[in-house]
Amino acid sequence: MVTKIIKTLTQYLSSLQQPVITNYELYSTIFNLFKAKKFSKINLNNKNSFQFFKYLQEKIVKPIIDLGIITPLHYFPNQRVFQIISKQQNAEDIACTIDPFAYISHLSAMAYHGLSNRIPKVIYLSSPASNDWMEFAKKRMKNDLGNFYKDYCDYSLPKLTKLNFSRIQNNKIFRYSSIHHGAFKHIEGRTLRVSTIGRTFLDMLREPDYCGSMYHVIDVFKNYAEQYSNLIIDEIDRHGTNIEKSRAGYLLEEILHIENHRINKWAKAVKRGGSRKLDPKQAYSEKYSERWSLSLNMD
Repeated sequence: MVTKIIKTLTQYLSSLQQPVITNYELYSTIFNLFKAKKFSKINLNNKNSFQFFKYLQEKIVKPIIDLGIITPLHYFPNQRVFQIISKQQNAEDIACTIDPFAYISHLSAMAYHGLSNRIPKVIYLSSPASNDWMEFAKKRMKNDLGNFYKDYCDYSLPKLTKLNFSRIQNNKIFRYSSIHHGAFKHIEGRTLRVSTIGRTFLDMLREPDYCGSMYHVIDVFKNYAEQYSNLIIDEIDRHGTNIEKSRAGYLLEEILHIENHRINKWAKAVKRGGSRKLDPKQAYSEKYSERWSLSLNMD
């Protein structure tokens, strides 16, 4: 029976498009195989949680490691992430597999979309705030395990948890969490997720320091914003704050001369305030846009 499970698991791992598999994914898959009807002759009720974990570890996981199908990633201690040997190991895909709710963002997304010719020295990875992440993880586990969810938890098998990591391969990882839920797209044939064009432009206005500086952001707007103006306006209209709409409106209307009734609506809603600056990191400047209530504090 164990031999059949190892064979089925090997076939499953070969069918995956992802480069790695987490401890949770591996053990939940094995548990589902044990609970499936064709393996129901194995009486799990006779094993306590620790014994069962050791049983799976010794009888299933260790053999597929010995067979060279998977191998523990050394920068994740305690065998929490395994490399699938037959798969191409791309750092961005690994990051999006390890954190199933994360996506590539900021300067990394700009480079992916061809908006920036800068090669990021770090991979920018966005994911939900901690409380939201835990809620998403619980829902994912219930979806993965179905009717076996309670049994899986009763056996104290590895749960879907947010792993801490700051490097993958030779790449530094910058992790960004926000209360704003991301807008991203899945890349076909990969586990990679990348912020949409519209959200990438919004992130430029929200966190320009993570996008190569406000100077680089303005260059990108000048080169590409007209091409993607509808996507940018849609995203900012729905999800942008007033200050982000002020920055976007100034760049789109006064720099690029793009006219749109929604941009005009933003201008009517802005309020003058000393904290409204085009570049959030630089000092306030007396040079000012009355229409956008915005300090034009850039040289």
